[in-house]
Amino acid sequence: MLGGSFNPAHPGHAHVARQAQARARLSQVWLMVSPGNPLKPAHGMAPFAQRLASAARLADGKHIAATAIEAQLGTRYTIHTLAALQTRFPRTRFVWLMGADNLAQLPKWRRWRQLAARVPMLVLPRPGETRKALASQAAHMLAKYRQSARATLKLAQMTSPAWSLLPVREHPASATAIRQANQRS
Repeated sequence: MLGGSFNPAHPGHAHVARQAQARARLSQVWLMVSPGNPLKPAHGMAPFAQRLASAARLADGKHIAATAIEAQLGTRYTIHTLAALQTRFPRTRFVWLMGADNLAQLPKWRRWRQLAARVPMLVLPRPGETRKALASQAAHMLAKYRQSARATLKLAQMTSPAWSLLPVREHPASATAIRQANQRS
């Protein structure tokens, strides 16, 4: 699961999805478009349908799927979405994918420790963010659960808490930069 605003979805999201799928041997990656991220301002947020459509353009429908499941479930926080999905799909082994920037801000998430205890997490490098993330409060608090890059292959089968930083090249795409470029055009 790769949650986010996808405002808009971009090649960096596809890069993350493909790298995570291949390196962690995930059967599928869900691009879970948030109907409203509680940590981001509504101002400047494109309409949900537009953001979902941008994620759908990245998806192939088989290995990478764009989904509005969070809107369908009526959940707003990742911990609630995950709980609902684990109830709905009890045999599915979920892995939460996030950029290094999200690891750094994880303590701002509602019940983030419970999230870490419920699902393995795969962190992907982000330009200018990875070192800060590894020095963050969340990384320090979860340090004893960090798995080696080699163990990423088995992350989906691990008991939580477990997390790993995937050592792949950073992708330079940024939704913020795309929005700023669109405003200038």
